Amino acid sequence: MSKTQIDREKGPEFLPKFDEKGLLSAVVQDVRTGEILMVAFMDQEAIDATLRTGIAHFHSRSRGKLWKKGETSGNVLNVAEILVDCDQDALVLRCEPAGPTCHTGAPSCFYRKLDDGILQSVKA
Repeated sequence: MSKTQIDREKGPEFLPKFDEKGLLSAVVQDVRTGEILMVAFMDQEAIDATLRTGIAHFHSRSRGKLWKKGETSGNVLNVAEILVDCDQDALVLRCEPAGPTCHTGAPSCFYRKLDDGILQSVKA
């Protein structure tokens, strides 16, 4: 095991491990209910903006730029806590949503389940 790997897995320093595109996965969870709200990607700029403002920012792969969640709808995600996985290539943002998280108006982007090959609605 390399020193960097040991530092990343055992040390106190935040050393995010980005993929070849400079991104890592971020799962957003409602801090009150535990419900998974969305999954997105973050780059260093998004992490820095999130830490600076306390509001979740992501990297928009479709637009190729920084994206503040809720910048047009007002449905921001106020970050209460950030959990970092063992090798620092994924984050869980525990947030207080200020409205629906999904662009469809659903509280969560995970509003359907796969049941025998068919998508079925879950609780609203």
